[in-house]
Amino acid sequence: MTGAYFYNVGSATPISPSSSSSYLRHLNRLSSSFSSPIPPNVRTTTTTAAAAATPLAMSNNTTIPHKSLEVIGGAKDSFLPAFKSLHRPYSAYPVFAWNTHVETIFAAFFRSLPDVRFRRECLRAKDDGCVALDWVVGDQRSLPSNSPVLILLPGLTGGSEDSYVRHMLIRARSKGWRVVVFNSRGCGDSPVTTPQFYSASFLGDMSEVVSHVSARYPKANIYAVGWSLGANILVRYLGQESDSCVLSGAVSLCNPFNLVIADEDLRKGFKIVYNKALANGLRKIFKKHAPLFEEIGGEYDIPLATNAKTIREFDEALTRVSFGFKSVDDYYANSCSSDSIRNVRIPLLCIQAENDPIAPSRAIPRENIKENPNCLLIVTPQGGHLGWIAGDGAPTGYPWTDPAVMDFLEHLENANSAAVSPNIQQVGDTSRNEGLQHVEV
Repeated sequence: MTGAYFYNVGSATPISPSSSSSYLRHLNRLSSSFSSPIPPNVRTTTTTAAAAATPLAMSNNTTIPHKSLEVIGGAKDSFLPAFKSLHRPYSAYPVFAWNTHVETIFAAFFRSLPDVRFRRECLRAKDDGCVALDWVVGDQRSLPSNSPVLILLPGLTGGSEDSYVRHMLIRARSKGWRVVVFNSRGCGDSPVTTPQFYSASFLGDMSEVVSHVSARYPKANIYAVGWSLGANILVRYLGQESDSCVLSGAVSLCNPFNLVIADEDLRKGFKIVYNKALANGLRKIFKKHAPLFEEIGGEYDIPLATNAKTIREFDEALTRVSFGFKSVDDYYANSCSSDSIRNVRIPLLCIQAENDPIAPSRAIPRENIKENPNCLLIVTPQGGHLGWIAGDGAPTGYPWTDPAVMDFLEHLENANSAAVSPNIQQVGDTSRNEGLQHVEV
């Protein structure tokens, strides 16, 4: 990133469902639910299968997963000791267990929204585009500089205002983790400064954000969690970086994996409702920044982007042109994270729901996950998309996945921290990098 500035983002108000108009507003917001070298002896990053497995399998109390869960992966034996609750059956909250759409929509409507105050850092990318990093107010001073850092990547058009993001944030902070939400271009009111948004294919911003966070906290291990399209981007980034990845671990949730299959399914039956809602979210972002595209030429179809009724129409009109694809099908075929799994070289946990209406189970690259000694897959029988209304947090609290995600991340952090020299002394926060502009509003 070539520049940055900060300002405060106020705390949110809880979601309060009301009339049928509120129903439509929340349905449209499904779009947001879809939606430096490492110093020696300071930070350790597991980059090979052997390194991933060896320190993590040192327990004789290996969890035997309950038969209601599908648990597979080359790292199954290594990672299972991390989890405290996989031996229990997955029991969806009774009212929602019968229908994936009911569960998906209820979670988007009625899941509680934790109150969090953010401090926003706007980063300018090499191409002059901007993304927004939302840090929790106060963590800069209260947490040690070597506290583990967790980067959160929301789904399509999503951001730090989403309930599933905030619940994960709250849980990680309660364990002493430093958390930052990565709001992509135009998402979460992130500024748009060039005629280009983001896409499933574009990894430039992800690379720059990871480099920025890593340089800012050089004594900390860095991890990432992504949902839906954010998960697809994260896994593609892991595959791209492969042995050079500086992250110490990652989690993928509700990942569509194969965008060709996901696109096919979103054009069928009730799923068309999600398609229209997501397209509406994309149109809103586009219309807000339409002046940037007024004089643009080439193959862009601005009228179609303005009136797109499906994700496919929007991607055909704008996304595939912005990122140099000859067609929308070419864009989808070349943006699948399923192709990246075989190149992942750090610990990766993938959690999917068998009945996910947006991230189809048939798109999960099960064989590649089985063959990769760094990967573990958990598939729940229910959960919908970003729902998982089960466990102690049901029906309006945190999703079933949050404790499992945190078990996995803490397991990795404990193993990584054990390898760090105990003689290293902690130093002050290095967050104010040279050249970083700091503005409070």
